[in-house]
Amino acid sequence: MSEFLTIGEPMAVLASQDVNKDLADVGHFSRFLAGAELNVAIGIRRLGHSASYVSAVGSDPFGQFILDSIRSSGIDATHINIDSNYWTGFYLKQRVAQGDPQTYYYRKNSAAANYDKANLVNIDLSKTVITHITGIFAALSPQALAATHTLIDNVEKVGGIITFDPNLRPALWKSEAEMISTTNALAKHGTVIMPGIHEGKILMGSDDPEEIADFYLDQSSITQTVVVKLGPDGAYVKQRNQTPFTVSGFRVKEVVDTVGAGDGFAVGIISALLEGKTMHEAVVRACAIGALAVESCGDNDGYPTSNELKRFYQEQDEQIGEGI
Repeated sequence: MSEFLTIGEPMAVLASQDVNKDLADVGHFSRFLAGAELNVAIGIRRLGHSASYVSAVGSDPFGQFILDSIRSSGIDATHINIDSNYWTGFYLKQRVAQGDPQTYYYRKNSAAANYDKANLVNIDLSKTVITHITGIFAALSPQALAATHTLIDNVEKVGGIITFDPNLRPALWKSEAEMISTTNALAKHGTVIMPGIHEGKILMGSDDPEEIADFYLDQSSITQTVVVKLGPDGAYVKQRNQTPFTVSGFRVKEVVDTVGAGDGFAVGIISALLEGKTMHEAVVRACAIGALAVESCGDNDGYPTSNELKRFYQEQDEQIGEGI
């Protein structure tokens, strides 16, 4: 098995080529691969680490596109089921000159939402170092939530590390109360938790980074590190029994698309930890990849290779030296 594993819903995204047009008026789209957890797997693989992805797709053109794309990227697709009874999820994404794009999802009752937890019995986790969980897959359906819990149990049995990103999607939940209680319950199993500052406000009632970190450190002895994402300003980091610190964000030339930045942030932390880096080094990398992500149209097209990441650091050093 791979050193990294995640479970989620893969999707095709039809991204508008027409800037600042409402989705109803767009006439030209480009197709990309998407899905928060898959984005992370792609980023991890791009940095040279082995990655496995657990999911299901329909027996349809989007499903085939996703499988072909995953395999060509080098991600282990052994545990992606093809379920002809359901379709593959997809969504439409607006292209905007500034800000967050409008999105419209077609994912209800998808193949991934009907993933059977019984399939997890065939997955060997003995050599998997980090398993990444988000609140998205758990929100899809009772079956997906059950599969999430089963995977978490299996990881804990072998002593693996779990990283958790709340990745709130209110539209997928029956109520905000259910979203909050379920997401926070899942977070109790995370060794490293990565909430955004606005997610903290929803999940525990405060947008103060230290209060957010303390909430998650206090609710579970499993949790050792909380990294609170501050958007362009960087991240606040608090580790159990250690002095907290803040990492500044990186400047970018142009914000093209903000979708995928948070997943790129997770790529930075997870890949660095797989390489034995310190948490400070990991969060610096997370901020760098998050910055690179917003400069590209696709959800994961901006994620760098190792050489591209080194070049980005060099360019940033030069800009800092020039006072930019």
